[in-house]
Amino acid sequence: MDFKDSIRYIPLFKGLPDRQIEELSRIAIRYSFLKDRIIFSEGDEADGFYVLISGRVKIYKLSKEGKEQILHIVEAQEPFGEVPAFAGKRFPAHAEAIEDSITLFFPRDAIVQLIKNDPSLALNMLALLSLRLRQFTVLVEDLSLKEVPQRLAAYILLIGEREKTDEIELNINKKQLASLLGTIPETMSRILGKMVSKGLIDVQGRRIKLIDKKALEELAYGAKLDI
Repeated sequence: MDFKDSIRYIPLFKGLPDRQIEELSRIAIRYSFLKDRIIFSEGDEADGFYVLISGRVKIYKLSKEGKEQILHIVEAQEPFGEVPAFAGKRFPAHAEAIEDSITLFFPRDAIVQLIKNDPSLALNMLALLSLRLRQFTVLVEDLSLKEVPQRLAAYILLIGEREKTDEIELNINKKQLASLLGTIPETMSRILGKMVSKGLIDVQGRRIKLIDKKALEELAYGAKLDI
């Protein structure tokens, strides 16, 4: 199967010449995963990394008690599992399809050989890995220093900024959102309800309308929400 068109539009490989796209297409392996299918588990050998072509994938950890903490929701054209793959280690978290998903898998040995042959390929990967490190730094800071209402306000504002709209649609359900923000669904629902009653947002299913962005920004940066 010719993967060149899919690979060409992946940010990780953006700007690469046709020759390198051709080489990447020769080593890529296509995998399909149905919703709720485990792609890899924590502790599995990281013998390569994935790029999501369509669907959504959650990266998460499980506590000894079975509590789930979502670390990241992978969207189309994003890589995942790349850090342990290049480090030659095991996956430090679980990956599960939360929608029917299609991925391309790049075996570690093959991609390392391509980088050795042409180091320019590594520049894009370094830039993306630096961005991923910043994202996880923000996550750790939010989970350790911010209360749940502040985390939720920051998340809503981030999605609105990314989509350039004041009326966003959550790409995950409220249970998954609660896990991503380090809380439980009941607390999440209570905070959303309080935000609605205070006139900050309006909620219709997964659609959230940002009504008072200034108040949301104040909440995201430390203001209190009486719950």
